[in-house]
Amino acid sequence: MGRTKEAIAEGLSIATAAARLTVRNRILVETIGRGGQFDGEVFADFARETLAALADEQDQAADRVTHQRKRAWGRFSDSSGTHDYRDRDTRNLRRRAKQSRGVAKELRTLAADPERLAKLVADARIAAWGDVEANLSQRLDVEGMTADADPEYAQMRKARMDALRMVDLARLASQAKRRAKDKAATDEAEPLDEVAPTTGGGKGGKKKKSAAR
Repeated sequence: MGRTKEAIAEGLSIATAAARLTVRNRILVETIGRGGQFDGEVFADFARETLAALADEQDQAADRVTHQRKRAWGRFSDSSGTHDYRDRDTRNLRRRAKQSRGVAKELRTLAADPERLAKLVADARIAAWGDVEANLSQRLDVEGMTADADPEYAQMRKARMDALRMVDLARLASQAKRRAKDKAATDEAEPLDEVAPTTGGGKGGKKKKSAAR
């Protein structure tokens, strides 16, 4: 009996944390993402629905385990897989179903308690504000950072300069060398006009042109 109570308490704690996270995300979406106002009653209703949905999931889990237990009853052959239960598993399956039912009951009790529901919403609101505050603080730290304010500025500046020297400048030098090589190859490939000496020695002499091939 003690093991069952402990399992129910642990399951309730996990489910409550999941509900709080869901409400926190809803608060962020509605108040920050969509610019709405925080209304405790609205979010309390949402929290109540969330807890009810989690309780339904626990009941469904209990139903599945109960079905598995009934199928396993009287079967003594070797199991062929993880969920291929046998008669020896029925006691554990009965305990798991009882635990799920207990968690579902506790979740519905929590959803029906205005004070506990209000606390869940308050905790979710604090968590949501903590996320916003952390993001704002990080952005301000990065955008407003100066050499005097950053204790690691000198070390990071050296790292940035090393990266510039070893990576960026080396890349630029390689690109310049490649462009020079490409230009030289292009110049060699272009045709050159050569002017032949005039023949006949007079003004009527004609100039012959030959193209280098």
